[in-house]
Amino acid sequence: MDKIDERQLLRQLSSPATQRKAFGQLVRQYSEQLYWRIRRIVLVHEDADDVLQNTFIKAWNNLASFHGDAKIATWLYRIAINESLDFLRKKKNVETVSADCQDAGVANMLLADKYFDGDAAQALLQEAIATLPDVQRTVFTLRYYDEMKYSEMSQVLGTSEGSLKASYHIAVKKISEYFRARD
Repeated sequence: MDKIDERQLLRQLSSPATQRKAFGQLVRQYSEQLYWRIRRIVLVHEDADDVLQNTFIKAWNNLASFHGDAKIATWLYRIAINESLDFLRKKKNVETVSADCQDAGVANMLLADKYFDGDAAQALLQEAIATLPDVQRTVFTLRYYDEMKYSEMSQVLGTSEGSLKASYHIAVKKISEYFRARD
């Protein structure tokens, strides 16, 4: 797949004559990286697919309000993360099983998932991450897996860098405690 330069893509997105084709290109260019960012937050493949689809629907519906103040990727990541967090909130409201019961089975669920390509240690790490509050989970995954800088994360999440650093360090501490408790 040939990637289109961001400026060219922005021009095409702003023109009614080329908007649909350009949006198709945007979907092709950003789907995989968005999918993995979403997947690390929602964990389940099918849920990640749904959230990804919702992300692109929201992006399409809000295309007219995007003026290129931020990079396209930053704009899409913000939508994807917000959609992921909304999904998790809705899922918590719907499920009647306690959070402890849910979290205890994350490693087993991931190991049984044909789309999960990690080992038992990675599954346990995901189980520990699943115990974090949604915002800490998001900050941790963006920093740990995506190696996103706090300045970029601040743009995506609309939060101060200091707050993000604190959330990350608290998340690391909680994950460490989770592993110590399992020994």
